[in-house]
Amino acid sequence: MPAAISRAEFVDLLRDEIGLAVAAEDLGRTLDEVPGWDSLHLLTMLVLLEKRVSRPLSLPDFLDAASLETIYELVNR
Repeated sequence: MPAAISRAEFVDLLRDEIGLAVAAEDLGRTLDEVPGWDSLHLLTMLVLLEKRVSRPLSLPDFLDAASLETIYELVNR
């Protein structure tokens, strides 16, 4: 099954729509290591990703995510 969103699209969304200065290499960082990260980014990301993949995503799973990579994997499972 193809990914709901590609890694490149995910990074573009983080940079262009949320305003985080990240690259693909940064996805493994913990959220507190992401420059400029705050909890509002998580909610914004959830809403944008739900629109992008046209299905609901789990807020509790997002809240438990330790890294951007984990969030990417949640979107694509």
